[in-house]
Parts: sequence; C-alpha cells; structure tokens
Amino acid sequence: MYKGGVKVGRIGFQELIVIFILALLIFGPSKLPEIGRSLGKGIREFKQASREFKEGISSGDEDE
Repeated sequence: MYKGGVKVGRIGFQELIVIFILALLIFGPSKLPEIGRSLGKGIREFKQASREFKEGISSGDEDE
C-alpha cells in the first residue's frame, strides 16, 4: 500500500494525458507531429550512444 511521498520514475496514463493536453495548448495541433518526431529521434540517438558507451566499456574490460 502506498502512503504519501513522491513516486519517482513512473509516469502513468493520467500524467501522459495531462502532458499531451498541455503540449497541445502550448504548441498547437500543427506542431505536435514535428515535436513528436524530434523527441523520438533524440531518444533513439541517446539510446544508441548509451549502448555504444556500454559496449566500449565492456570491450575495454576484455582488453586488460
């Protein structure tokens, strides 16, 4: 049972709806697809860089 405090790292459906509505109000419906594409591209690049970094560390351990 959850009693108060702050939940970190968990975004539920209701939070996503609120974020979407705020983005819609701030940027307008014509800008949302462009923003979504940019956000997706940024996340994809971050994951790729993270994966390459981990692989670099792993291969560095094997060289020693």
